[in-house]
Amino acid sequence: MNSDIAYLLGMIVGKGTLVRDNDSTKVIVDIPHKNLEIEGMEAQLSVEASINRIKERIEPLLEVRISTNSQKSLTTISFQKNNQTFVIKELNKYLGHKYSCKDFRIPELVFELSNDLKVEFLRGLSDVTAHIRSSNNAYGYSFGHRSYIEIPQNWFLVIDICNLLKSLDVPVQNIDWGHPNIRDPNLEEYNAGRTKAWFREHQIKIFADEFEKIGFYLIHKKRALKKLADLNRAEWDKYCKIKMKEAKSEKMKETWKKRIGNLKEVHHRFYWETKTPNKPKPRHPEESSVNISSKIRGKHFDNWKDIAKELGYDE
Repeated sequence: MNSDIAYLLGMIVGKGTLVRDNDSTKVIVDIPHKNLEIEGMEAQLSVEASINRIKERIEPLLEVRISTNSQKSLTTISFQKNNQTFVIKELNKYLGHKYSCKDFRIPELVFELSNDLKVEFLRGLSDVTAHIRSSNNAYGYSFGHRSYIEIPQNWFLVIDICNLLKSLDVPVQNIDWGHPNIRDPNLEEYNAGRTKAWFREHQIKIFADEFEKIGFYLIHKKRALKKLADLNRAEWDKYCKIKMKEAKSEKMKETWKKRIGNLKEVHHRFYWETKTPNKPKPRHPEESSVNISSKIRGKHFDNWKDIAKELGYDE
C-alpha cells in the first residue's frame, strides 16, 4: 500500500459507498462542508480548491476521471472501475464484501502499516468526517478548542478510529456517543415526547493541538485546525501567566511558570489517565433500543468512558 491508496481507503471507510455489479464497481464518497464560512474566512473557494487537490492526487492512481457533484454543504465525488483493476482488487481486499461506511471497519492490515501510512489513512477519513470550529471547545476553556469526527450509526468504527489514534499517541478527549445515557441523561427529551432524539451521530472529540499530528489534506480544514491549535497554545500561556500573578507562594509561581509552553501537560492525556466524575444517571427506557450495538444493548452507563471500554477502546 502506498500513501495515495491509504488516503483513498480512509475517505471510503469514512464516507464511502461501493456499488458493485458483475463487471465493475462504482465508488462514491461524500465530502461534507457544513459551513461555507469557516473561522472567519470565506471557505467556498477553499472547498473547490480542496476538491481539485484531491482529484489531482487520486486521478493518476485511478487512471480514470473523478466525477464531482457539489451542493451547498456537500460535495460528492465518484469513479467507476473494472473489477479486475488493481485499485478495485485492493479495495475489495481491505473492505471485503461490505459496501457502506455504515458497516465498514478499519481493516486489520491498516493497524500493521507504518505510522506515516496510518496518518494518511486517518487524514483521508478525517477530510470527509471531521469538522473544526471555534464553538467546539471543552468546558468553555479558551484553550480547549477541538476537532471532532462524526460517525453515524457505526459503533465499532468509532472504536477502530480511537485505537488507531492511540497507536499514533493521539488521545481522544471525549466521545459524545449517540446513546440515550449520554445524549439524554436526564430524560428531558424522552419526557417531552422526543423519544429518539438521542439517536444521532457519534462524535469523537480531540484537542486541536493534539489533532495536528494527523491534520487535514483539505485546505480550509487545515487552515482552521492551525488557527485553533495556535489559539489553544496562546490562550494556555496566557492562562498560566494569570495563575502566576495569582500564586500565593513562590513554589506555585514557579510551577505555573514551568507550564508556560507546555499545553501537552493538560491535553496529552488518555481517558484512563483522567478522573471520572461520580454522577449516577437515571435508567433510560431506550437503553434496549435496536439502534444500540448488541454488545451493549440493555446496559446502563453513567459516562462515555464505560461505553468506550466495553466496546474495546482502553489501555
